[in-house]
Amino acid sequence: MDIEFDAEVIEWRGPAPYVFAVVPPDVVDLVHDLASEVTYGWGVVPAGVTIRGVRWTTSLFPKDGGYLVPLRTAERCRAAVEVGDVVHVTLTVDAP
Repeated sequence: MDIEFDAEVIEWRGPAPYVFAVVPPDVVDLVHDLASEVTYGWGVVPAGVTIRGVRWTTSLFPKDGGYLVPLRTAERCRAAVEVGDVVHVTLTVDAP
């Protein structure tokens, strides 16, 4: 199932800096409903992501009742995405 939304790109500083697109609240419930069918543990949700024509596979991270889409450096560079951008995301939720 493809889900489209606009998302803010943030940096989260944990043990190392990571960059994520924040799944908006109006989409979180839909992802949560699908998660129980596709999650492979720890609440992560396997998904395909497309931003600005660049597609890759990843897993959504649950955080504070919502989800974060990890944006790896290679894909961010190819899609010209920077922290603070608002990007259009196409998310394909898949079974592992």
